[in-house]
Amino acid sequence: MTNGPGKSDRPTVPGKSPNNAGQPATEGMEGRGLAKGNLPQQNASRTPSREDALSALERVRQAAKKDKKLRFTALLHHIYDPETLRKAYFSLKKEAAPGVDGETWRHYGETLEDSLQDLSHRLKRGAYRAKPVRRVYIPKADGRQRPLGVTALEDKIVQRAAVEVLNAIYETDFLGFSYGFRPGRSQHQALDALYTGLLTRKVNWVLDIVSAGEKVSRFRRFRPEPVIHQRKPPLARTR
Repeated sequence: MTNGPGKSDRPTVPGKSPNNAGQPATEGMEGRGLAKGNLPQQNASRTPSREDALSALERVRQAAKKDKKLRFTALLHHIYDPETLRKAYFSLKKEAAPGVDGETWRHYGETLEDSLQDLSHRLKRGAYRAKPVRRVYIPKADGRQRPLGVTALEDKIVQRAAVEVLNAIYETDFLGFSYGFRPGRSQHQALDALYTGLLTRKVNWVLDIVSAGEKVSRFRRFRPEPVIHQRKPPLARTR
C-alpha cells in the first residue's frame, strides 16, 4: 500500500483521540506525518563531548547508507564511549524494578560519572560480564502466573548503548512503512497507517503473515565475530 518505494500512502493519518480517554493524553492527536524513509536524526547536544559522540554515530550511519553491502567490524568503541553509556542511562525508566544486584536507577546515579567510567573500562578491556536475570512471576486474571525477567541496571545500560549503535546502521535499511521495534514508532502508528490505507485505497486482501521458524539474516552487516564476547548468564529464580 504505497505510492512509491519507501513512502507511506498519505502524509497524514485520520484524527483519533488517545485510547486512555478521561486521562491526560500521553500521545497527541493523530494527524502526524508518516515517515517517507528514515527518521530525522536527533539534534546534537550542546556540549562538545555530546556532539563528538553523536557525530561518530552519524558517520557510521552515513557509511551504512552509502554502501548497503558494507560490513562493520569495529563498533565496540562506540558502545563503551562514556557519553553513549550516559545517554543510555538517562533513557532508562527511573522507577524500574532492580535486578539481582538490587541496584536502582537513583542509587547508581549518585556516583554516575565514576560508575560509567568503571563500566566503560570493563567493556574496553573485556572484563564486563552480564549478571543473571532475576525471574519474577506476575499473577494473571485467570489465576496463572506470567514469568518476567528483570535485568540488572548496568546490563540495561550496555544493552541500550548497543541498541543505539545498531540503530545507526539498521535505520538506513528500513522503509517508511516499517514500524516494528524502531525508535519513535509504535504499534499504534502502524495500525493508523493500515487504517488510512484501507480507507483511501481499494484493498482486496489483508494478509497477516506469521513466519515461524523463518531464518532472517539480521546480522548481514557484521562479520562473524560478536560485538561483545560474553557467556549467556543463567536465570536467577525468585518468587
